Amino acid sequence: MTCIIAFDYGVKSIGVAVGQQITGTASPLAAIKATNGIPNWDDLDKLVQEWQPSQFVVGFPTNMDGSDQEITLRARKFAKRLYARFKLSATGHDERLTTAEAKERLFELGGYKKLTKGKIDSVSAVLILESWFTSQYEE
Repeated sequence: MTCIIAFDYGVKSIGVAVGQQITGTASPLAAIKATNGIPNWDDLDKLVQEWQPSQFVVGFPTNMDGSDQEITLRARKFAKRLYARFKLSATGHDERLTTAEAKERLFELGGYKKLTKGKIDSVSAVLILESWFTSQYEE
């Protein structure tokens, strides 16, 4: 099966999800800590070694009108660094409103105690990947 890892890029925390293209489903993994947007590359190396993905999907946070913001440019740079390090495609995907939807999902599952930063980021990565899967089927 084709395994894909998705990221919800952030300057302090990067949400991570893994999914299977054949089923179009994704599951959250532990978020990776980042310092000023730079991830712990050792953690990413371990993740890639464990899951052996065929590609990456990186959420690109854009404004509601589709225009870029500063964090969009940083997420694009992160995607380029993923490609340079692992030689795997790092596709960008629009992630508008995924954080709000992730908070809603987590709240429904367990109230406020489920709303931790790492969990929100990784559930956002799940939503990014599921949305990307859907976009692939629509083409």
